[in-house]
Amino acid sequence: MADAVAPASNADWFARARRVIPGGVDSPVRSFASVGGTPYTVVSGEGPYVVDAEGNRYIDLVQSYGAVLLGHAHPVVTEAVTAAAARGTTFGAPTPGEVLLAEAICERVPGCEQVRLVSSGTEAAMSAVRLARGATRRDRIVKFDGCYHGHSDGLLAGGGSGVAMLGLPGSVGVSAGAVADTEVVPYNVVPALDERVACVIVEPVAANMNLVPPAPGFLEGLRAACDAVGALLIFDEVITGFRLGPDGATGRSGVAPDLWCFGKVIGGGLPVGAFAGRRDLMAELAPGGPVYQAGTLSGNPLATAAGLAVLDHVGPADYEALAARAAAFAEDLEAAVASAGLAVTAPAVGPLVGLFVGPASSGPLVPPWDYDSAHALASNGTYGHFFHAMLRRGVALAPGPYEVMFPGMAHDDGVLSRVVDAAADAAAEAATEREVEVG
Repeated sequence: MADAVAPASNADWFARARRVIPGGVDSPVRSFASVGGTPYTVVSGEGPYVVDAEGNRYIDLVQSYGAVLLGHAHPVVTEAVTAAAARGTTFGAPTPGEVLLAEAICERVPGCEQVRLVSSGTEAAMSAVRLARGATRRDRIVKFDGCYHGHSDGLLAGGGSGVAMLGLPGSVGVSAGAVADTEVVPYNVVPALDERVACVIVEPVAANMNLVPPAPGFLEGLRAACDAVGALLIFDEVITGFRLGPDGATGRSGVAPDLWCFGKVIGGGLPVGAFAGRRDLMAELAPGGPVYQAGTLSGNPLATAAGLAVLDHVGPADYEALAARAAAFAEDLEAAVASAGLAVTAPAVGPLVGLFVGPASSGPLVPPWDYDSAHALASNGTYGHFFHAMLRRGVALAPGPYEVMFPGMAHDDGVLSRVVDAAADAAAEAATEREVEVG
C-alpha cells in the first residue's frame, strides 16, 4: 500500500507528484510553468476560499476554472452528492438524474431541444463536431484562433488556455491529417464560408485567451454566414453556459446556434460535459442515427445530482446580482492596479472578469479584440510577478495569463474588496520587480 502520510509542504507534495505524474500535474496550467515557482497543493475549500497543504488560506478566484458557481463545498451540492452516492455511484444504465438534468438544460436554453451527457468539455466539443459532420455530410470545420475547445486532435490547432500558455501551436502527436480539415481564423471577424464547411465552432465569449468579448454583430454575422452555406453553428458554452446567466450566451446575445457544448457549472464541481441541439440534429446520434458516440460514465448520477442542485439553487436575480458585483469589482481592480504603477485593463462580461497587466512604460492597455492582441498583452512578462505578489497576500489567481477570474456566488462585496486592497499592494511590488528585471 502506498504511503498515505501527507508531506509537510507544498514543495514536498509537488516533488512526490513529479515522481508518479508527468510534470507533477494532471493538467498543464497547474504546473506554474507560466509564472514560475512551486504549485500550492489544495487540501480543502469552503465558499470563496481554498486551503493549501501548509495551512495557507487563499481567496480563490480560480473556482476550478469556472466549474464552481456557488462556492466550494456548498451544502446544497455536498448534500446532493452524499445522497446520490448512498444510492450508488455508477450503473452503466439510465438513471432519473440524467433525465432531470437534461430537462433543466432544455428548459433554460432557448432552442435547445435535446441533450446528450458526457464526462468532459473535451468530449462535448469533439462529439458536437462529429455530429455536425455526420448531419451535413461535410468534413471541414472552422474555429477561431485563441479559442480552446478541449484537447481532441482536430480542435487543438490555434487553441488558447494551456496551449497558449506553453507557447504551442497545437501538440506534438497530432497528425497533419487530423487537422487538415480544420481552418483557424481570427476571432471577431466573420469568415468567408463555402459549401465544404460542416460547422463553425466558437466561444461566444472568448475566455481562454484571457477575456475577449464578442464584437457587436460578430455572433449575428456567424449565424448568417452559416445559414447562407448550410453550415452548422456550434456555441462552446463550457465556460459561459449557466455562468453568464440562466440561459448562457444564447440568452445574452439573442443568437441561437444549432448545437451547444456545456460543462463545468452543469456538474456542480464534478466531471461532466454535454452537447445539445435541435431535435432533428440530435436524431442523427446512435442508437437512432448513424453518428456513434458513447461513454461508460456518461450521465453519472453523482455529477447529475450536483449539477441539478446548482441549477435549481440559482435564479435570474442571483445572476443579475453576481454580474453587478463582478462589474464593480473589475472597475475597482483596474483602478487599484493602475494607481499602484502598472498598466492594466480588466474587461468584464457578466460575471467573467479578465485581467491584463503590463509595465507602466507600455502606456494604457487597450482591451484586446482577438488572439494576437490578447497574446501581446499576456506575454509582456508582468503577470507572473503580479500573480506571486497576490498569492503572498492570500489571493489565488490562475497561474497563467490566458485565464479569466471567476468570482461566484460566494464572493460577496467584502471578499472582493479584500482582493482589490491586496491588488494595490501587489501591483506596487510587481511594478518594482518588473523595473529591476528590465533595468
